[in-house]
Amino acid sequence: MTRKYELKQRAESREATRARIVSATVELHESVGPGRTTISAIAERAGVQRLTVYRHFPEERSLFEACSSHWAAQNPVPDLAAWEAVGDPEERLRLALNEIYAYFRRTEAMTGNLLRDLPTSPVLREVAEPYLEYWKAAREVLAAGWKARGRTRTLLRAAIGHALEFDTWRSLTQREGLGDDETAETMVQLVRSVRTRPRTR
Repeated sequence: MTRKYELKQRAESREATRARIVSATVELHESVGPGRTTISAIAERAGVQRLTVYRHFPEERSLFEACSSHWAAQNPVPDLAAWEAVGDPEERLRLALNEIYAYFRRTEAMTGNLLRDLPTSPVLREVAEPYLEYWKAAREVLAAGWKARGRTRTLLRAAIGHALEFDTWRSLTQREGLGDDETAETMVQLVRSVRTRPRTR
């Protein structure tokens, strides 16, 4: 009985240590970014030795995956299915952009750091692939139903893609001083103007 209790205590201690390491890594990714986070900094913040970090996460990928899962569970992306249930494409876009910009507001520090560091880290890009695929799927959902063809459809998809960009939201809110709702409405009007643009010969 004592042996089982000791094993249980040891397993719980390992899990607690692992959780502290993951939490410390997430905090550092949010404050300085994945590309600037060192194992030494993780160990110091988690209150463990560097070797302890390596024992739990021998590869950078395993650490990134654990952090990504932990952070995503606490910060879920907006629900694509809820948007698909809205028949009118303009109302769907308006709903989606308001939810997306609220998400960007909540996750600004982490999202900004992630997008900044992605180009320089192949491992980070691999781990972030489901997140990147989500935004591709979002554009497809929001581009459906506009009844646009040819060049107009190309421009409409481009405008929607632009509206979904984190940098678009940051530019209009941080640099231009718009609120999230104003930014969403500005992008809806942009897409509408593309949809209703006069045809050129």
